[in-house]
Amino acid sequence: MSQIRDPELWESGKRKIDWVIGNMPLLNMLEKKFKEERPFEGLKVALSVHLEAKTAYLCKVLAAGGAQMYVTGSNPLSTQDDVAAALYHDGLNVFAWHGATAEEYHEHISEVIKISPNIIIDDGGDLVSLIHSEYPELIPNVIGGCEETTTGIIRLIAMDKDKALKFPMVLVNNADCKHLFDNRYGTGQSVWDGINRTTNLIVAGKTVVVAGYGWCGKGVAMRAKGLGAEVIVTEVDPIKAIEAVMDGFQVMKMEDAAKHGDFFVTVTGCKDVITEKSFYNMKNGAILCNAGHFDCEVDVAGLSKIATKKWLARNNIDGYKLSNGNSLYVIGEGRLVNLAAGDGHPAEIMDMSFAIQALSAAYLVKNRNGLESMIIDVPKEVDNEVAISKLKFLGYEIDTLTPEQEKYLGSWNV
Repeated sequence: MSQIRDPELWESGKRKIDWVIGNMPLLNMLEKKFKEERPFEGLKVALSVHLEAKTAYLCKVLAAGGAQMYVTGSNPLSTQDDVAAALYHDGLNVFAWHGATAEEYHEHISEVIKISPNIIIDDGGDLVSLIHSEYPELIPNVIGGCEETTTGIIRLIAMDKDKALKFPMVLVNNADCKHLFDNRYGTGQSVWDGINRTTNLIVAGKTVVVAGYGWCGKGVAMRAKGLGAEVIVTEVDPIKAIEAVMDGFQVMKMEDAAKHGDFFVTVTGCKDVITEKSFYNMKNGAILCNAGHFDCEVDVAGLSKIATKKWLARNNIDGYKLSNGNSLYVIGEGRLVNLAAGDGHPAEIMDMSFAIQALSAAYLVKNRNGLESMIIDVPKEVDNEVAISKLKFLGYEIDTLTPEQEKYLGSWNV
């Protein structure tokens, strides 16, 4: 029960998975724990996350805990066919391939919902949205789910506000051990890995425009600065804008920043961040990419309409000629650049994020009869467990409070 591109690619995928297994000690620990405790025994888990090696290991860890895994990707360009083949070879149910059309992508995510899952692990909210809109009769079988990314949490909060969300969802991205490291250091490094390997151009001495200064934007801007670029930040949040200024970056409206940028990276979670009025302001040769979840931040469709010519400028880079004579370049069709043009976040970073995912899923099962809210924060003890274990694996120790210090901190009349 699978739909993959080529089962014969499994050996290449296995090598990739084996490599990350050697660099993900938290998941190693959880795999051993889950094999003993079997927290997901007899349960069906539907997972939609960028299907590459780190995600594959998360799937294997959940399977070790007794889960029947039904796996798909969360972006048509981020699935790695050899990794999908390796999971299929290991007996997991996989529905995904690289370069899926919109119709194929919808079919793949539908297949993992139609099995009537008990747990949903989502990245961007597609599975949750689909089961509510097209398969509501399956909702009573769902214990709950976990959401990986900022964009998905925005969708969940909107659903909850409208009383549309019908089962509990853990906001994994809001955990400190997720967004402080995955979003900042993971996105910061992997975005530039994707840009650099795809363009083979220098960053030093150029101007980078970063749209959005949340944790992802902070990471992208920090790494751009480290590579020797001048950085301009665009924002709609005045507090984040001030933060960017005090971090040493220029802040402008996008329409003005467009005149200066050599590289543009959107990380907002919103739509229409770079549109026609900015395209015409850009330098000849400007390079655009997106690191937000959906491919609507750079208006690629609008750029196609106004372009007098479109061509493949380099593998995974499309060129667009404008009527003013300038050419603009878009990486990875405006999809997630760190996955559409790279291998995603480093294994050590995803070790923390996916440990949060696995432990949150186990928390849902353990507390399945006592969950009242539809929106659930990751329990602080889970966050701390991951942090303490990570420090241990990194070879660090920290102090602990004495009873007297705890009393002091908890008193008002000392």
